[in-house]
Amino acid sequence: MVLALVLIALGLGLFAWKVSSFGFPVKPEETSEVWVVQAHVAVDPGAGSLKVSMQLPTRTPGYGLSDEHFISRGFGLAVDDKPWQRTATWAIRRAGSERSLYYRGVYFHDENRQEIAPRPQFPNPPLLREPFQTALLEIVDEVRQESADIASFTTSVLVRLNDPAPEDNLALFVEGPLKLDKAHIAQLLLSGARIPVLTIQGVRLTDDSNNAPIQTFIAAHDGEQWLYFDPETGDSGLPGDFLVWWTGDDPFVSAEGGRLVNSEISVKRQAVSSLSLATERAELHGSRIVEFSLMSLPINIQSVYEVLLLVPLGAFIIVLLRNVVGVRSFGTFMPVLIALAFRETELLAGFLLFVTIVGVGLTFRFYLEKLRLLLVPRLAAVLIIVVLLMAVVSVISHQLGVEAGLSVALFPMVIIAMVIERMSIVWEEHGPANAMLDGVGSLAIAIIAYLVMGIDLFAWWVVVFPELLLVVLGLTIALGRYTGYRLTELFRFREAVS
Repeated sequence: MVLALVLIALGLGLFAWKVSSFGFPVKPEETSEVWVVQAHVAVDPGAGSLKVSMQLPTRTPGYGLSDEHFISRGFGLAVDDKPWQRTATWAIRRAGSERSLYYRGVYFHDENRQEIAPRPQFPNPPLLREPFQTALLEIVDEVRQESADIASFTTSVLVRLNDPAPEDNLALFVEGPLKLDKAHIAQLLLSGARIPVLTIQGVRLTDDSNNAPIQTFIAAHDGEQWLYFDPETGDSGLPGDFLVWWTGDDPFVSAEGGRLVNSEISVKRQAVSSLSLATERAELHGSRIVEFSLMSLPINIQSVYEVLLLVPLGAFIIVLLRNVVGVRSFGTFMPVLIALAFRETELLAGFLLFVTIVGVGLTFRFYLEKLRLLLVPRLAAVLIIVVLLMAVVSVISHQLGVEAGLSVALFPMVIIAMVIERMSIVWEEHGPANAMLDGVGSLAIAIIAYLVMGIDLFAWWVVVFPELLLVVLGLTIALGRYTGYRLTELFRFREAVS
């Protein structure tokens, strides 16, 4: 029982890990939400060459990149893939009339914790002219007295900045000639306290929008990680729908040799297959789970395993019905093979074909008994008869226009020959009633196995989560230790028990 419990726990653990960590879908019809983000730049070129640079999303905490495309007819494109900042540069010798450039990226939710920038050095305090220098030092001293760490220091600064009536020192920065927004005032004050700080720009992925505004957040480093704050509200942390686009104060788009007419970012929500998104999420996290899974095999091989991996499920059904229920059958795994044949022929047609071939074959088997053949020649003769019967049924069905009869070739002929042989022996030794009972039991198990193996959810699980077969193995081992009464025996001995 310990081995069975270990196998069950291992299978369920791997299943839960793949679902929770990478989002592998439990159901085949599950879809996930992705965002298509498009940046459009319109440029009016001059008489000479034109060069346009645009910031690209690089480090996106909470989101992963699925795919991206650049659309720029006639332009040369160079993407500078720096570790902490990506930039796309389009160039053309003669542009002519106004030109449009596009960047399109597909992003999905991902619980990654990417750092937006490397661990920084402590900055030198800024040197300002008076009276701004004195005001800066006094604000830093006051805030330092009211805070305990970098997070509380930053929050206190933002609370002061958002006060409708700021104190005199802060009013110099808010209402004075520097004309700085709240994000850059906060950046200035934090730098005065020698706190590493930078601005981050991004868009909110909330609703479909043709012109999503670029929002600015600030990030302060506490020595271990970046802490994010909204300078307009003072709230800490990045919103769950915020896509970090770039860091620093560089412009979103710049043009050399032309005039920037317009730049806008559009966002649109789409639904995609959860399975394809889970594979991309696994690749983003550097996991090789997809590379070493059945999904990496060629399509034709995957189709084969979609059937083979259902055989253990059918075998478990046989164990359950024989050891717990007490259903009798011919052979051990013959019903599973018949159930697989039913998957191709459909249940009703397969049932009629199986009964017909076994019935006619049994008639010939009784005739062979009169010839007193040895075992191996007799089995060979029965096999030949079964093959001939299958061929005759296929030809007659084709002539009658019954296409279902053509699928009789999918039945395992050797197994059918063995069923005929076993059924004839039981018929002779224990009577026709027992032979019919074993035959009906075999068909009943095959039908139940067919119905269970035909559940689309199970077929999906064994391919996407083959580790669940460890659960089936554990349950099979557990049932193998069961030595109690079977359900049919309870009915058989109910009078003795009462």
